[in-house]
Amino acid sequence: MIIGRVESIHITEAAAQPMVPLAEVRAIEQVGLEGDRYAQGKGTYSLQPGAWSQITLIEAESVEALAREMGLELPPGEIRRNIVTRGVALNHYVDREIRVGEARLRGVWLCEPCDHLARLTHKYALYGLLHRGGLRAEVYQGGIIRVGDPIVIEESRLY
Repeated sequence: MIIGRVESIHITEAAAQPMVPLAEVRAIEQVGLEGDRYAQGKGTYSLQPGAWSQITLIEAESVEALAREMGLELPPGEIRRNIVTRGVALNHYVDREIRVGEARLRGVWLCEPCDHLARLTHKYALYGLLHRGGLRAEVYQGGIIRVGDPIVIEESRLY
């Protein structure tokens, strides 16, 4: 069992709008985060529905590396991911169960940076976050997620 923690939470109600930091959020089973653009079908990629658009996570360590290596200091919310984690190497958890606070997620696939992210932030974000842009996940059991909550990954739980 690996334990990390939730460093910050961010949502936005509409595509391309600034992300809003929250102290807590409700994860809704097979929907996403309450109030977030993808849970409401208003995200940039909402026309391509599926588990990949329910919730996104990124490591705080990746955001820090972007600043250190590329000189690009972006506040965690500007990275356009919902949950910023610390202490968990997310790339290893595709097809694994992840408990984040009260919610249970399943890692679906890596969240590589895209041209849309580069347009909203900086072109170097595309290169600086390559292979460390986070993880897309589906919510298979809802619950409250709070800043500071533990992130638990059970090594034996594969799909």
